[in-house]
Amino acid sequence: MPRTRVSSGAPWEPVVGYSRAVRAGSMVFVSGTTSVGPDGAVVGPGDPYHQTVEALSIIARALRDAGARLEDVVRTRMFVTDISRFDEYARAHGEIFGRIRPAATCVEVRALVRPEFLIEIEVDAIVPAAARRRRTPARRAPTARKGLPRGGPLAGKTFR
Repeated sequence: MPRTRVSSGAPWEPVVGYSRAVRAGSMVFVSGTTSVGPDGAVVGPGDPYHQTVEALSIIARALRDAGARLEDVVRTRMFVTDISRFDEYARAHGEIFGRIRPAATCVEVRALVRPEFLIEIEVDAIVPAAARRRRTPARRAPTARKGLPRGGPLAGKTFR
């Protein structure tokens, strides 16, 4: 089965040896994603809601580049460093996935790769058969906002 790898351009992808997302047939797997900007700085330091929204916007771009959409997501996994702030993570997740309603997990972990990171999110998606004929994975970095639900925290967000 052919595989398509998607890179976000993060400098540590080749060092660690991973892809932001991998598409194999109809399945798309997005690696653990944090709220880091293109300059390597944490987006939304100390703010669980903002970090969740930023991580999900990065995930939305990776899905689009793999020929999928947020609506194709069937599973999310959230790794958080402070479960007592669950409501803040959950609010952002619900604004994006409230109508999609994938299987979801949220677990507290002792730490993430940088102490400023409060959340890391993984998603799995399955591209429907009819959509597989229409959608082909992107070959270059995204430049426009596509495939996101209307309204919510990602409305009007410009992707880098």
